[in-house]
Amino acid sequence: MRSIGTIAVAMLLNVACVPLILAAEIPSDQRRSGFSFMAPDSQAIQKDDTANPGMLWVLDGEALWKSKAGATAQSCADCHNDASSSMRGVAARYPAFDAKLGHPVNLEQRINLCRAEHQQATPLAYESRDLLALTAFIAQQSRGMPIETGADPQLAPFVAKGRELFMRRQGQLNLSCANCHDDNWDKRLAGSAVTQAHPTGYPLYRLEWQSLGSLQRRLRACIFGIRAQPYDIGAPELVELELYLMSRARGMPVETPAVRP
Repeated sequence: MRSIGTIAVAMLLNVACVPLILAAEIPSDQRRSGFSFMAPDSQAIQKDDTANPGMLWVLDGEALWKSKAGATAQSCADCHNDASSSMRGVAARYPAFDAKLGHPVNLEQRINLCRAEHQQATPLAYESRDLLALTAFIAQQSRGMPIETGADPQLAPFVAKGRELFMRRQGQLNLSCANCHDDNWDKRLAGSAVTQAHPTGYPLYRLEWQSLGSLQRRLRACIFGIRAQPYDIGAPELVELELYLMSRARGMPVETPAVRP
């Protein structure tokens, strides 16, 4: 595993000549999935469901979908029936605005809200295998569908907050997300390709992690890499950043469960 010091030095070398101006967003006709930056052998792992490790979580999620839980002894399937039809397109719209709460929630939070309200069950811990599995199973039902996140006008102020966080310089390295993913996406960082940060396949299997992980786990790792204080998983700031990233990937196909280096 690369050390934080190595990553920090590499980031400084890669962005030292970036001018202190607001980054320009990537034109829609130049957008690329992280899949396109991978080597052919890694792409082959994602394309073959029998080789894609993320499918192990999807299978666990399918079992959990049918499992009864909580005081009501109900399963997700008892309300939503066949996920291949009822969940088709759902992940392509998240994070989504929750009218009761008055702010956006991501897919993991929606699952836990359903557990608490309808199953009267204990919410699943962030990054737990069960929550990742259910999220991956639900998201996999939208694979190949275009991302629609951000179309709801009620989300506009939260998208703007997420964009502001993406563009904001922070941490000891004084870098923004945009410095890497908008200004330098065609370069390399510590030997790895700098992608455009389009979250088309989360939760995804990272070879570095040897596990499935959420988008917010990846965001926290990036924030830590620039030596800033990461937000807690589930924090409004991370949901807003997730919302912005998904909204700027609008129209790109869902790849869950994707594979990345």
